[in-house]
Amino acid sequence: MKTPNEKEFIFSIVKASVMSYAEGFECRHVSEVDNPEGTINMKIHNVFIEALGKEIQYYTALSRSLDSSLGNMLEKMAIALAEQNYIVKRNVEGPLYDNQTQLIASILEKYKRHSKKPEISDYACMLNNTQGSENHVRHDSDYYLYDEEADKHYLIELKIGGDLDNKKARAEKEAILEQYAILSNIVGNTSKIHIYFATAYNRYGENKVWRQERVKQFFGIDELLIGKDFWNFICKSDNGYKYVIESYRENAHYIKEALDRIKMTYLSE
Repeated sequence: MKTPNEKEFIFSIVKASVMSYAEGFECRHVSEVDNPEGTINMKIHNVFIEALGKEIQYYTALSRSLDSSLGNMLEKMAIALAEQNYIVKRNVEGPLYDNQTQLIASILEKYKRHSKKPEISDYACMLNNTQGSENHVRHDSDYYLYDEEADKHYLIELKIGGDLDNKKARAEKEAILEQYAILSNIVGNTSKIHIYFATAYNRYGENKVWRQERVKQFFGIDELLIGKDFWNFICKSDNGYKYVIESYRENAHYIKEALDRIKMTYLSE
């Protein structure tokens, strides 16, 4: 990390992200308390949950909103951290050839049928397949990072918890391989381009084996950045994950306090 005190920097980014999130989450939900189409009010009409009591009804509605919005906050926080170490872009745009599209389809079909396991070497030959019609294609990207110092390009597909079904896993790999092909045509050297599937945490527990087989059917082991590995990569530091978690736990009280005030607003009777 290009800062004299990486811990201080990471702590400042995480704290600012958590405080901003807590304030925004509280303001949004408190302002919607009398709105029948508000985020929580629209989710409390499940009669089967309602029969369990008002408090359970409230918590089930709030938890879905919290889970979704918290994921968005983590994505934005990761971008803020990455901007300290990389040039961050949110899309890839350029030429894509028919033969490259056909190669991608062929690779994915083999993965689908389990006739081979995914490997980086499967698509390293992308530059040898620039025949056929040229199409101008634009792809939005979760994270397209460029490391100026190392002259490396990184394409990262982030799913906070890593939960994907087979169709989505295939679609995500197809999209990121098309971005890879476009960049290979622009950069002219596939060894400078790397793709990853990432998660913000290991759903099986940090330092435990990550067993998301539906994802691993389409992404090789060298294409995964799970939990700690993702934050260390984004922060460009072996201590990235450690500092992110330490700071988040230190500042989580802002979210807890916001949740308490929201609860008082909705369950004040």
